[in-house]
Amino acid sequence: MYTAILIAKPGALEAAMPEALRNAWGGGEILWLSEGEAAEFPIDRVPGNYRAVWEDLQGQGVDLNVVPRELRRKRILIADMDSTMIQQECIDEMAAYAGIGDKVAEITARAMDGKLDFEEAMLERVGLIKGLPVVALQEVFDRQITFMPGGKTLVSTMRANKAYAALVSGGFTFFTERVGGAMGFDETRANVLIVDGDVLAGDVERPILGREAKVDALKDVTARLGVGPEHALAVGDGANDLGMLGLAGLGVALHAKPSVQEECPVRVNHGDLTALLYLQGYAKADFVDD
Repeated sequence: MYTAILIAKPGALEAAMPEALRNAWGGGEILWLSEGEAAEFPIDRVPGNYRAVWEDLQGQGVDLNVVPRELRRKRILIADMDSTMIQQECIDEMAAYAGIGDKVAEITARAMDGKLDFEEAMLERVGLIKGLPVVALQEVFDRQITFMPGGKTLVSTMRANKAYAALVSGGFTFFTERVGGAMGFDETRANVLIVDGDVLAGDVERPILGREAKVDALKDVTARLGVGPEHALAVGDGANDLGMLGLAGLGVALHAKPSVQEECPVRVNHGDLTALLYLQGYAKADFVDD
């Protein structure tokens, strides 16, 4: 048994759309999780024209996903940080501060789309910002970093329902500690920038936290809590997130790179992070905003 969920920006989901799709797919009763924003209905199987319907609805500003009904509400949230829980790539913002933003951003984009080895791209980019004053990191965080809409509600609601939240990033601990603390994560993991006096040394501590390290983090957290990965929800946008997205019971590609969307069946392109609550069957009335 499955559930089909339609999610759009608030007020953009017309009542006729889920009704027409339900009728075409022979689904059950429609449940509105948020009027004008999110609706769902049960179906017995994934329809053969699912992909074609998904593409059509994308053009209308609606995200359509089909998820199993079993173990729908997850007990663990494993989240990427850059371009997922925050709206920026921290290393790009650091490079912009140093005056080489375009050069570093181009490397980041290729690495996140799986066109460059993540670790090699990491070392190249960190090397380019060698000599950046450590005090600049706080300025970048204060002036340039903004949280992804819905993120704090996602974390607060899942934790209020006894879920464990881990922020696992290929970025840097300076930022994950601050973002994780502000958004209410239980733990954070990221790469550690090496400092030489009061400037960046142009390197990071080993081992580098990349794709496999994110998978290991998911395995570690689930083992520690005594549950399997089917109880986890993972969310990310880059190629280095694909391992954990594939292992988790619910892996969500959020506003993701094309190569990631091709490999991840659950995709959110129009909704914000509260879409991950709708995917788990939470209604807007269930949301917790701390």
